[in-house]
Amino acid sequence: MNYENAKEFLQKHGQLQLLDYYDELDDERKAQLLKDIETTDFSVIEKNLNASAKENEGQPEPVDAVSAEQIKANAEKYYNAGIEQIKAGKVAAVALAGGQGSRLGFNKPKGMFDMGLTRPLSIFSLQMKNALSVAEAAGRAFPIFIMTSEGNNGDTVNFFKENSYFGYPKDKIYFYVQNAAPACDFNGKVFLDEKWKVTKAPNGNGGWYSSLINGGFKSVLEREKIEWINIYSIDNVLQRICDPLFIGATVANGYASGAKVVKKTYPEEKVGVLCRRGGRPAVMEYYEISDELKNERVNGELKYCYGVILNYLFNVNDLNSVVSENLPYHMAKKAIAHVENGVRVTPKEPCGYKFETLVVDMVGLMKDCLAFEVEREREFAPVKNAEGVDSVQSARELLKLNGVIL
Repeated sequence: MNYENAKEFLQKHGQLQLLDYYDELDDERKAQLLKDIETTDFSVIEKNLNASAKENEGQPEPVDAVSAEQIKANAEKYYNAGIEQIKAGKVAAVALAGGQGSRLGFNKPKGMFDMGLTRPLSIFSLQMKNALSVAEAAGRAFPIFIMTSEGNNGDTVNFFKENSYFGYPKDKIYFYVQNAAPACDFNGKVFLDEKWKVTKAPNGNGGWYSSLINGGFKSVLEREKIEWINIYSIDNVLQRICDPLFIGATVANGYASGAKVVKKTYPEEKVGVLCRRGGRPAVMEYYEISDELKNERVNGELKYCYGVILNYLFNVNDLNSVVSENLPYHMAKKAIAHVENGVRVTPKEPCGYKFETLVVDMVGLMKDCLAFEVEREREFAPVKNAEGVDSVQSARELLKLNGVIL
């Protein structure tokens, strides 16, 4: 794309401001800006900025779960069914690892954060040890895709190299960068992050599959004949990756997808709740649930009690259908650093929108989703804050409870 092409292209999309500083740039940065413009999807803004909010389809209904007690009663059956899927090479995992540890006071990828007290013990090492134990039990290593962001990809890849991939077969680990969407002001004008660089932000955790495909890894899924993908968040230090019980229960019960859930400990707990709407699975985010629904009880227990922990199992055939449907974008008001009057500024207050897709919307496109209840103390230790609830300290206590030497 040359300057004239870019000017015509931007005029069509109402974004000519992106060329405001073009004449000030050297040839290298001019080329960088033109390439950035060419690869920016302005339709994200055009489709979503003035779109009317969609009402939820149907009233929420609670879901039944395969309870922790039922899982124990059927443990051998589920475990064997899951191990067979892994042995047959039908399962892969995806780690959602694009975040930084800034809220922990750590300026590196969150997966690199050290949970150890007497020895190095990164979040990545904890999760990879879990994955390795499953692969060893199955006698077969499954592919693990690590989704990074543009900002943390280099550090993440180097960390895995420096730690010899945590003992996992190197040829089964793949890294890919999450797709990004442009960020704009409240009038829909896309920002410049630098005079030669369009402002973009990761397109939300719902973009994990489209980013994987765009990263060129569809051939890996096809070559390996992958039928199921287990995605998990890097935030949870007790994540069980490709858990045979979870896979086995989903497959044995004939579900197209599965979600690990824990019972909420109190109505206001900040976790999304698995439910059904209009005959399909759905997740109500904690900030969307009315006080009435939060507190509604049946036989003394919360009616909407199953909180998701961002550990899902999806069927690849269904994922391919979902990708073609295009997940909706959510507009988030953010304070976005940008170039203003020739100077890069970092606002303290929201000044525009970032556009994100959510994995919970992907759940809503599935025909069904198994709620698989796990023991909170054994599988849910999120590290979101430096202290207090869901903090480094609370996660360390749960690690100790599970016999991990810190």
